[in-house]
Amino acid sequence: MNLELEGKIAVVTGGTRGIGFAIAKSLAEEGAVPLLTYVSNDVAASEALKELQVIQPQTKVLKFDVSSEPQVKEVFESFLKQSEKIDILVNNAGITKDNLLARMKEEEWDSVIQVNLKSVFLMSRAVMRPMMKQKGGCIINIASIVAESGNPGQTNYTAAKGGMISFTKSLAREIASRAITVNAITPGYIETDMTAHLPEKTKQVMLAHIPLGRLGRPEDVGNLVSYLASPRAAYITGQVIGINGGLYM
Repeated sequence: MNLELEGKIAVVTGGTRGIGFAIAKSLAEEGAVPLLTYVSNDVAASEALKELQVIQPQTKVLKFDVSSEPQVKEVFESFLKQSEKIDILVNNAGITKDNLLARMKEEEWDSVIQVNLKSVFLMSRAVMRPMMKQKGGCIINIASIVAESGNPGQTNYTAAKGGMISFTKSLAREIASRAITVNAITPGYIETDMTAHLPEKTKQVMLAHIPLGRLGRPEDVGNLVSYLASPRAAYITGQVIGINGGLYM
């Protein structure tokens, strides 16, 4: 299927590993030009860049903190001097600092809200001007199934991801008249480094609750992002789309 993404500029936060990398790879395979953000792991960034440049030679990596207003402003001002357009933004960057609320430290709350939610505000605001100028664009926010179901020990994470969902709906209403779509995806249990290290017994318990009988693959999320970013999804906005094998309905 040709999704008509050839030459589209796609910013993917946290795009050098895991789900973010799968999203960037899917977009590159459809002809888009991924710009991957990362903050600390230079080795992973180098490996991601090398692999994606085989598919899309114009792929770039950008090292900065997406939760820092000065850094976001500096990066986008510099980039927009070279290119006046940004077609796609995927807000994927996120961290976890799990703890029961009674034991949760203020830093554990603040850092998760900053990286997982404040970054969505900063990055979305940064791309809005070029998208409005070109009268088109797409913002996709990677939330989580736990924002809808809840999860013990993750009040900070679920608050941030739930905030992303509300943010998605409000922003979609604000900028729909400029032909900019805003949607959220809520992945369930996806095969990543985190799930790979889970005990086999824990995995079997998880699988018993998933009607499709398997964990999701990062490329499952990547394929959905590519579709939502394409002209084929131009009439979809303000939606929250689950990708969880039927775990949460």
